[in-house]
Amino acid sequence: MALFFPSHHRTGPAVTSNVMGMTTSASAAHASEGAIRVAAVTDRLVDANEHYAAAFTDPGMDARPVLHVAIVACMDARLDLHAALGLELGDCHTIRNAGGVVTDDVIRSLTISQRKLGTRSVVLIHHTGCGLEAITEDFRTELEMEVGQRPAWAVESFRDVDQDVRQSMQRVRTNPFLLHTDDVRGFVFDVKTGLLREIDPA
Repeated sequence: MALFFPSHHRTGPAVTSNVMGMTTSASAAHASEGAIRVAAVTDRLVDANEHYAAAFTDPGMDARPVLHVAIVACMDARLDLHAALGLELGDCHTIRNAGGVVTDDVIRSLTISQRKLGTRSVVLIHHTGCGLEAITEDFRTELEMEVGQRPAWAVESFRDVDQDVRQSMQRVRTNPFLLHTDDVRGFVFDVKTGLLREIDPA
């Protein structure tokens, strides 16, 4: 039996997917007793990088985004931001976390992005069907009960995705460390259609 890992479409040379064999015991009747060997996911990524690096050429750009924009988005694996927004390598800064919410660490990244690397616009992207809508701050209590220490961070869960985008926009617009808060826009990405829906900040 073999597991096939499909390659995602990317600009540049094609990378052949790895095929990883799964072996069991010699007897098919006792297959469940056999050892299943699967290469580590990280090994697969390192192997793919070797193929990528073989055809890689220095693009000759620095760390300043060409479009002077920073995008804050959820880490959800269904969001291919570069493809969805028509972006190329070097166009933007991308800051991602669970929910795409504006936390203190996002503010840290945005402040460096603006003050040291020249970005002026901020785009905030949440999405439909976000995992943060399914959990609560009780998650921190569960962790405390399990490991004996309460996390210092907030879960930042929410029930209304539109309202959470508005809250994130407000956090950016009112932060004293950010130089540019006049062009801050928020959106919800529909994971079923691929379309962005802009959120009125009011």
